[in-house]
Amino acid sequence: MTGVEFLASFITTGELHGLRIGATLDEVDRAFRHPFVDVVGEEREWLRRDYGLVEFAFNPEPETEWVMATASIQLHRLASGDDLARAWARCMGVEFSRYTSWEELRDELSRTQGVPELKITDQGGFLQYRAASSNVSVLVVDDEDEERGYRVGNGDVWGLDLWAPFRAS
Repeated sequence: MTGVEFLASFITTGELHGLRIGATLDEVDRAFRHPFVDVVGEEREWLRRDYGLVEFAFNPEPETEWVMATASIQLHRLASGDDLARAWARCMGVEFSRYTSWEELRDELSRTQGVPELKITDQGGFLQYRAASSNVSVLVVDDEDEERGYRVGNGDVWGLDLWAPFRAS
C-alpha cells in the first residue's frame, strides 16, 4: 500500500492499522512490529511510545494497564532521509515517500469513499484540516519560505493526529 492510500484511509476511518482510541498496549504490540522507545511519566501517569514514524500516547487503566489516548503520524521525520521509510515499508507494508504534499493527499481523498468533511483552521505557519467524524487532523506547512530538503516544505503534510472525542459531563 502506498503512504498516500494509507493516510486517506486513516483520515476516513480514524483507524491506524486497525487501532482506535481506547486500544490497549497489547493490541498495539500485536499491530506494530517495529522497533520503539517508551517514555513513562515519573508517577506512571502516562506512557508515550515512539515508533519513529508513529507515536502513541497512553493513559493508565486499572483493568488493562495502558489504553491509547492519541496517535500521531510524524511524516516530517521522513524528510531527513530514506532509512525510516524503508524500515517502515519492510515492517508495516506501507511505502511512504520522503515528502507527501497536501495536494497529493487531497487528490487521493477525492477518490476515496466516505471521506469526512474537513474543517480548516490557520495554526500560524500551518493549516489544520480537522475531520470531526473520524477524530483525525492533518497539519500542513503553510509558509512560502519553507523549502523541501531535510525538512518538509510549503504545502507538505507535517503530520496527522488521532485524538479522543470530547465527552461532555
